[in-house]
Amino acid sequence: MNDPISRAQFLRLTALSAFLFVVSSDAWASENEITRPMILNDPETPTGGNPNGDLTIVDFFDYNCPYCKLAAKSLEKIVKTDGNIRLVYRDWPILAETSIIGARLALAAKYQGQYLPVHHALMDIPGYGVSQEQMMEAVRNAGLDLAQLDTDIARHADDIAGLIKRNLNIAQAIGLQGTPGFLIGPYRVNEALNEQGFMRVVADARARQKTK
Repeated sequence: MNDPISRAQFLRLTALSAFLFVVSSDAWASENEITRPMILNDPETPTGGNPNGDLTIVDFFDYNCPYCKLAAKSLEKIVKTDGNIRLVYRDWPILAETSIIGARLALAAKYQGQYLPVHHALMDIPGYGVSQEQMMEAVRNAGLDLAQLDTDIARHADDIAGLIKRNLNIAQAIGLQGTPGFLIGPYRVNEALNEQGFMRVVADARARQKTK
């Protein structure tokens, strides 16, 4: 398990101009045969926004990452106000043991159609070092059938573990250095964007798509 990055390391990684890359076709493939359709259209991966949107954003996050939580609020606002963005949620639990617990809870909630309420509840827990107890309280407050959640965690354990492993492999294959990370159309962004930052990259991504 990776050690949490320091604030200084994070700032070095996320200077505003430092991590905006066009992801070339070569970057989609790896020894595990990771492809663009696998990243964007994995049927097991939760999605939000407009399913027929003209632009897809893939969000790689950790429930112990405070910068992910800041970026998530801006991203969700942009997706809602824009109305034409499809959002793919890639749980990437790399910061702490409870990160894996949070990912499993959210992904198990998907089986009762409640991924997004649990995701948002976990993202709303402030700071780093979120405890299992805090996560369970957030899940309870999200209004799930907790008995069904326990059943789904056990019944779908292999599927959930497989999806988390794919997320880890994809993040590594496309060169993400830590959370948060995003694919915004053809661009890879490895920083906690604010609302204006998302608007700028979304506009750039759409413009680039039109030139192809």
